[in-house]
Amino acid sequence: MLKRNNGSEMGYMQMLTTRSRHRSPMKKPTTMILLLCIFLSCAYYYFIHQLIIKGTLVCYFPFSSCGKCEKYPDNCDYLPPPAIERKYSNDEIASHVVIRDILNAPCLSKNPKIAFMFLTPGSLPFERLWDQFFQGHEGKFSVYVHSSKTKPLRRSRYFINQEIPSDEVHWGNISMFDAERRLLANALQDPHNQHFVLLSDSCIPLHSFGYIYDYLINTNVSFVECFEDIGPQGNGRYSRHMLPEIQMKDFRKGGQWFTLKRQHALVVIADNLYYSKFRAYCKLGFEGKYCIVDEHYLPTLFNIVDPGGIANWSVTHVDWSKRGWHPKTYGVQDVTYHLLNNISSVDVSMHVTSNMKKEIKRQPCLWNGIERPCYLFARKFTPQTIDKLLHIFSNHSIN
Repeated sequence: MLKRNNGSEMGYMQMLTTRSRHRSPMKKPTTMILLLCIFLSCAYYYFIHQLIIKGTLVCYFPFSSCGKCEKYPDNCDYLPPPAIERKYSNDEIASHVVIRDILNAPCLSKNPKIAFMFLTPGSLPFERLWDQFFQGHEGKFSVYVHSSKTKPLRRSRYFINQEIPSDEVHWGNISMFDAERRLLANALQDPHNQHFVLLSDSCIPLHSFGYIYDYLINTNVSFVECFEDIGPQGNGRYSRHMLPEIQMKDFRKGGQWFTLKRQHALVVIADNLYYSKFRAYCKLGFEGKYCIVDEHYLPTLFNIVDPGGIANWSVTHVDWSKRGWHPKTYGVQDVTYHLLNNISSVDVSMHVTSNMKKEIKRQPCLWNGIERPCYLFARKFTPQTIDKLLHIFSNHSIN
């Protein structure tokens, strides 16, 4: 090890001290130095601004809220673009005017009906159950069936000749929501239809017709599931190609199964501005993402145009506890009165985010400000459960 010479070190320090005492006053910065400082400051803030817009700031700066840079943004907190006022395009102005007038249009029917819209590949295994459900309530409902593959013979008088012009439907594809729009368009032709319910071939009712009719007709909201999911299966499916009309802060997620009041059904049919964005940029595999139109279009649309007009939960129960691509299917061994009673008694809706934290968001199901059960329908039930379901519904009183 080298030894220090204490004498030399002290002398050196004294020399530095002496020089510092006799240093001449610093000259004022020149104009060029000032301009350089201004340029560097502007460049720095421009760089930060660009990173925020691209959503990559969290990965460039190790002390951000993300904590570390990951290959996928699952662990990162998305930083939304700064709120910047912008001028609307002519298409946006036209769309806003049409939607505003639709939402302000009064309901004219004195005999309101519910349109039950069935989306099925072909068969309706619970046709007998629905026939029992509809009996005695003629004049208060309409039935529409979209069969994408086959058109088997219907047995119930309520389903005979209720097929609409249909086309092929593929899971996760825009064709799924195209079929839903077809159902809405056909049901809207009847001016007495004031509420529109989308159902699948595996759906069953949980309550009596009277209970469901009162629940839907006597409220002024649509039941569309809508929540913000900051994970890869939520905001991770967003594409910047949707800008400027659809921003990430407005992007929402929800279940496919909705009920819409008439004004909202008209908005869906009239909309081309937002739907065209989803048609072009919400696809399986686009940009390496798995965007599914029927999980994002309606929640996002109404979050933008009428967020106060939807209830933010679906009245159709679906069990997603398995966290897979498809929900739980109820077989014969699962179906009991206890199961149906438990589902129909739930009065709190729950959403789970798809990020690593799996955040659970709960909210009470408020109907006109009153806490009531959330669910009117349920799925997915296998065709083999029909006899057991008929037995339960025949031997137990259902409100």
